[in-house]
Amino acid sequence: MDPAGQDINLNSPNKGLSHAGGEDPLSGSSAPGGAMGGSSVGTLPPGLTEEEAEELHTELGKVEEEINTLRQVLLAKEKHSAELKRKLGLSPLNELRQNISKGWQDVQVSNAYLTASATLDDIARSDAYKKTQETLSVAGQKTTAAFSVMGSALSRKLGDMRNSPTFKSFEDKVGNIKLG
Repeated sequence: MDPAGQDINLNSPNKGLSHAGGEDPLSGSSAPGGAMGGSSVGTLPPGLTEEEAEELHTELGKVEEEINTLRQVLLAKEKHSAELKRKLGLSPLNELRQNISKGWQDVQVSNAYLTASATLDDIARSDAYKKTQETLSVAGQKTTAAFSVMGSALSRKLGDMRNSPTFKSFEDKVGNIKLG
């Protein structure tokens, strides 16, 4: 069997196998059972005897068979692993959460995090930070009070407008339109 006649597509179920009927598509010669036929002497690579080629093809067949067996074993192990994870309640989301949690723990004990945390603690204890915090707190309180006064004034003004003769006249006209 000529290696050019093998299906080398890794996604193919026939990978490594010869094309239909054991026929070499290039020479049209038949190679039953993977052995080299007498008519395919011209297709041998230079320096390779028919016996050596036959041994190599036999060894290739064994290696490909081992590869297929290993693929089947790996698939069975992956299925078993998935079943064990399902029984333990380990979903991909749970695994992601655990990985993130572990990553965050690793960050918290890192030198960079500890240094930054210590620096922030020093800043929080500084006089400039405390004065800024007090100033912003007072500004927030004054802003809240101003909005409250403005809201009360706006509410009172709207109440005055609603009780005005113009608004009552408009309200009567809109009411008559609805009824009519």
